[in-house]
Amino acid sequence: MSNNCAIIVNMEVQRWLRQAEKDLESARDSRTARHYEWACFQSQQVAEKALKAFLYSKGLRAILTHSIRDLVLDCSKFNKDFGNLVSQGKVLDSYYIPTRYPDGLVGNEIPSEYYSQEDASQCISYAELILKTVKRFMQS
Repeated sequence: MSNNCAIIVNMEVQRWLRQAEKDLESARDSRTARHYEWACFQSQQVAEKALKAFLYSKGLRAILTHSIRDLVLDCSKFNKDFGNLVSQGKVLDSYYIPTRYPDGLVGNEIPSEYYSQEDASQCISYAELILKTVKRFMQS
């Protein structure tokens, strides 16, 4: 890879990481504001963007999935320790659709009525762990 290509790739990786960090800030703000469904969804977004940043840093370009579990498994091809995040990825995957759409839930509740502070806190903690792990593995 030429030096110019490496610089462009690194800039793109940093863009994805910066957005993941801002999404984490937004998730925390949403939890504080009691918008728990948004905190859960934003946490899923943190993990997705952080994992995609890692994969972009490894040369991948067309990353089409939104599944945290699948992204974790893809990342584990480069560092087997990512495999320790599969269960967190599966949990975050379960918040991708139903946190945003009333028909994504069973019953008559809407997402803003259904999700709790405990849900938001768990999602944020998983997002923090994944983002921290990505940053650590990108430094090594």
